[in-house]
Amino acid sequence: MSKELIKEFIGNFPIYQYAFLKPDEIEFSTKVRQLCKRTCRYYSESWSCPPAVGKIDVLKEKCLNYTDVLLFSTFTELTEDKHDKKIIQREHDKLTHIINNRMKDLGYLTYIISSGSCKICDKCTFPKDFCRHPYEMFPCIESHGIIVADLLSDCGMDYYMGDKFQILFSIIFFKDAGFDDIKENKEED
Repeated sequence: MSKELIKEFIGNFPIYQYAFLKPDEIEFSTKVRQLCKRTCRYYSESWSCPPAVGKIDVLKEKCLNYTDVLLFSTFTELTEDKHDKKIIQREHDKLTHIINNRMKDLGYLTYIISSGSCKICDKCTFPKDFCRHPYEMFPCIESHGIIVADLLSDCGMDYYMGDKFQILFSIIFFKDAGFDDIKENKEED
């Protein structure tokens, strides 16, 4: 399958910027996880964040199992509404699901990580109960040890446009679905 097919349909969505790269072009660092532990209020509070997502070496191996990467961003001007960021995150994730479904229709197997902690539920069930939406929730990019600002800089993409704007990112790892992959994917359903 050609990335040209993805480029054709992605232009129909409110995407701010996008880039294609290879998984081995992404740096995975345990330093990011250490920073999460010290500074993020969602650490140990969400299924989309550490330690719930698993160990970085396992996540890295999972990501490197794919052949290509689509990195894209959405850009939104913030209002005075305090719930704005949560709504924007939900809309970004909804768009990510739509793009992911289109890629699956084109015959790709995918794995998604996205900006920030999951915002589907008002209060996450972690660690007391199972995730209520395991097929809708995306692990956060940083949980995989990826330094987002460095990755975006390498791709020539914007990271920050001021306090009045929010840029969110998704990374879709993908590969052509072979017969064994399709069989394995069917068994997971």
